[in-house]
Amino acid sequence: MGWRRARSHLGGWGITRSFRLLAFSVAFVLGEPALTGQPPGVLRGTARLQETNEPLHGVSVLIVKLGRTVQTAPDGSYEFRDVPPGTYEVLAHMHLLADERRTVEVPPGGVAVLDLQLRLAPVHQEITVTASGREQTTLEAFQSVATLGQLELAPRLAASLGEALADQGGVAKRSSGPGTSRPVIRGFDGDRVLILQDGLPTGTLSSQSGDHGEPVDLSAAERVEVVRGPATLLYGPNAIGGVVNVVSGHHLVHQHPHEGVRGYWNASAGTNNRHVGGGAGFEFGRRDWLLSGSGSGLRTGDYRAPSGTVNNSATRAAHTAAGVGRYRERGFFRLDYGLGDGRYGIPEVPFLDAGPVDIRWQHHSLRFHGSLRQPGAALAEFRLYAAYTDWRHSELTQGETSLRAANRQLSYRGVWEQRPAGRVSGRFGISGVRRAYRTEGGQRLAPPVRQDGLAGFVVEELSLEPVQVQFGARLDAMRYHPEGRSNRWFTGLSASVAVRAPLWDNGAVAASYNHSFRPPALEELYNDGPHPGHLTFEIGDPRLKAERNNGVDLTMRHVGNRLRGDVSLFYYRISGFIFLAPTGQFRHGLVEARYRQGASRYTGAEARTAVRLGGEVWLKLGMDVVDAQLRAGPSPLPRIPPARGKIGLDVHVGGFGIEPEVVLTNAQRQTFSTETPTAGYAVCNLSAAYTRASSRRLHRFTFTLFNAADRLYRNHVSLIKDFTPEIGRGVRFTYALRVF
Repeated sequence: MGWRRARSHLGGWGITRSFRLLAFSVAFVLGEPALTGQPPGVLRGTARLQETNEPLHGVSVLIVKLGRTVQTAPDGSYEFRDVPPGTYEVLAHMHLLADERRTVEVPPGGVAVLDLQLRLAPVHQEITVTASGREQTTLEAFQSVATLGQLELAPRLAASLGEALADQGGVAKRSSGPGTSRPVIRGFDGDRVLILQDGLPTGTLSSQSGDHGEPVDLSAAERVEVVRGPATLLYGPNAIGGVVNVVSGHHLVHQHPHEGVRGYWNASAGTNNRHVGGGAGFEFGRRDWLLSGSGSGLRTGDYRAPSGTVNNSATRAAHTAAGVGRYRERGFFRLDYGLGDGRYGIPEVPFLDAGPVDIRWQHHSLRFHGSLRQPGAALAEFRLYAAYTDWRHSELTQGETSLRAANRQLSYRGVWEQRPAGRVSGRFGISGVRRAYRTEGGQRLAPPVRQDGLAGFVVEELSLEPVQVQFGARLDAMRYHPEGRSNRWFTGLSASVAVRAPLWDNGAVAASYNHSFRPPALEELYNDGPHPGHLTFEIGDPRLKAERNNGVDLTMRHVGNRLRGDVSLFYYRISGFIFLAPTGQFRHGLVEARYRQGASRYTGAEARTAVRLGGEVWLKLGMDVVDAQLRAGPSPLPRIPPARGKIGLDVHVGGFGIEPEVVLTNAQRQTFSTETPTAGYAVCNLSAAYTRASSRRLHRFTFTLFNAADRLYRNHVSLIKDFTPEIGRGVRFTYALRVF
């Protein structure tokens, strides 16, 4: 099947049927009767910086219960109209400033005034939009969520996403070198962890191979959100382990323009691997229109481990993007184009005869976001997300191209947000994907494959004050069309129920049960050949059945002035779990392995705590542990992260801050048959920063010392850990500017 024919399939049955369903759903809901009640009120006020009493521009003000957000104007003012009468918690949030959380009562038909003050502080409230599909604090979320904002991301810029997130609770880093890293969440890897950009799949091939990276432009990100645990209801069967969503701009959440110019600039440089990087971007608003543009570049050389230089570990990446949007009272639309290209090396594995391998990649994306407010009497909003991505890469062996791969993908999601009806609120929608995958060359693993997916979902919330209940279901249909082979169909239902209840002031517990469905991935069905990225000769099985997961999560949280933290426990039991099983044979110098199915279980815990010792001095503690086994035997599953703990301080005096920390990682001796054990280790890091904020600008200078003791250690989740230890001692300097 040629490329022209593959492209023609993108207009096939999936899109047509999806929009028929979309039109039917709109027609059905528009017939619902309008809701009546007391006349709404208005909430307004100003936000100021406590240290200088200057008005703050660009502060996100959130009415927690309603999930409604506005940003403050240049004079610090904000206003919510059409607020149902009642008592609400209001949260003001901005970058590294401490949050202001207040309670206010909005009278029927009246005006409530609430002025807010924020200050520089090391610990702040986290905001998420990924967990529920609308903006809320992580205290109110039903799932375990962690978020990283712009200034937290600036010192973490890396060629691939896993490098930036590897120190987050419950997150490890799978890699075959720095350019290939991808997040592993709760021990789940590959097709069981979904990577999103602005709520839609990135369209890369990182889930299919350990030597394929996830090169996201973090310098342009507004924030990164990590949802730990199944998020299949909103995002599909690939989110059984969790979701990482890179949110590129505030306009995608707050859905309004702003007059004037906003922007950012980052610059970084470091030792050990000769790191040099930088990025800049702007937004210009004029009346209803908003224009944006950004660009970034990053280059690293071969890194040095305590045992010596790791050859062929250099990386480079460049990203550019541009967008335009129009925002009106009844809705908005936005169109963004992005281009990325780069190259990274795979450190040499001694027993492979091919020699060093380099991967050159290029990524085009075109994304549309649109919203229509009040599309029907019973609806508050309809949102449409769509993205077309074109990913291509070439594998170069000794300078010669040995493999070309391409992945063209159209993803879309339509969501109807319901108006609250008494105690019930929620959302429902459809999503779909059309994918054309093809490889060429002597190391081709799979035939050309066309993949079609279509799903419908509903998520509802029931308020039984003070207890909140969430329940929902999702029906997925997936079809594979491999060239020269039989088609495969998979259809399955996912469902979940969750409860959140307050325990005390600023404390809550959330518990959930989920049943999820995951069809086999393309590589699990059709791979057949040498796969140096996994150090195996892989043989897929086109007869594989879908996985079924039953899981339980329990999370306790507290967000107070002296103590903040959360503790999560989880247990997942998966039937039909798909894994690579070695046959005991060797082919092309690689271990022969077949994709097989069995019963598995995952058990684990995560905790993170920040305790105020006095003033702005905080003690930070964290840990995560996961145990994953095939139940027959039992036998440990491959590449499961070892138990890990963290202890550190966060000390702030005025705009100065210092953060020493020690990361303690246990030995991993529960290993799969083809793995070797990994020794435990301790790594010491130190970060120091100076932050200067005003009403319109924020400057931050950061100095980071990593692996201060130059400790030799190996990442158990790395596919090449036996040959390449992790990076040794180095320092990095970062400057970040934000113009509001």
